[in-house]
Amino acid sequence: MSEYQDIFKRIEIKYLLDETTYRRLRERLQPLAEVDRYGESAILNIYYDTPDYRLIRTSLEKPDYKEKLRLRSYNIPTKESPAFIEIKKKYDGVVYKRRIDMKYDEALRYLNEGTEAPKDSQIKREIDQMISYYKGLDPMMAISYDRIAMFGKEDPELRITFDRNIRYRTDRLDLRYGNVGKDILKPGERLMEVKIGSAFPLKLARIFSELRIYPVSFSKYGRGYVDMLAQSVGRNTLYIHDYSVAEKKGEVAYAG
Repeated sequence: MSEYQDIFKRIEIKYLLDETTYRRLRERLQPLAEVDRYGESAILNIYYDTPDYRLIRTSLEKPDYKEKLRLRSYNIPTKESPAFIEIKKKYDGVVYKRRIDMKYDEALRYLNEGTEAPKDSQIKREIDQMISYYKGLDPMMAISYDRIAMFGKEDPELRITFDRNIRYRTDRLDLRYGNVGKDILKPGERLMEVKIGSAFPLKLARIFSELRIYPVSFSKYGRGYVDMLAQSVGRNTLYIHDYSVAEKKGEVAYAG
């Protein structure tokens, strides 16, 4: 499974698009980017957190440094399918992702039962350290969506992804259930992420300006967490109100 990239360092910028804007943008992107060989595929994640959701609560407080741990597969896995255990960190606006791959059933035993990983590596030891530091990490939420990924024709560091059918659930925390759960986006919406190594491409910036596409703060895990709170304690809590206001101001911390 060495074909997969295991270390990423990049800037990630998010945008929410309605269906009309999405279609107009796809037309304008044709000279700049093309869809990768996978087409649209399901991205399935389980986020690990403490029983009091320490990781996501900390992230939503907008610290300079934040991190999370998740298990990911591309499309519905079998026991033998490749799965990825990822540490994702953000510091000073830059995202760092480090991951190891193993069979899905091995990943479940490693994360949920504490068995040893099938092979040792520096990244595996970093994951061990994180599990040791945050006592009681357990599978807490599944986040899934359907993604189209594009890459730059001229700029190999440019990646553009479009996610729809973003859903979360706090039960059936097994990726073999697929993309099921409660919808996070409004009907017809897509979450776009632009992933760059350094400078934002000028041609892309001009297209976004002409189509009036502007960055937003958006956390998939954060949205799921806040909606979960809303369901359990009611939508009139001060915390949820403050989150909504901060989100409108673009102050919500990255987490997803």
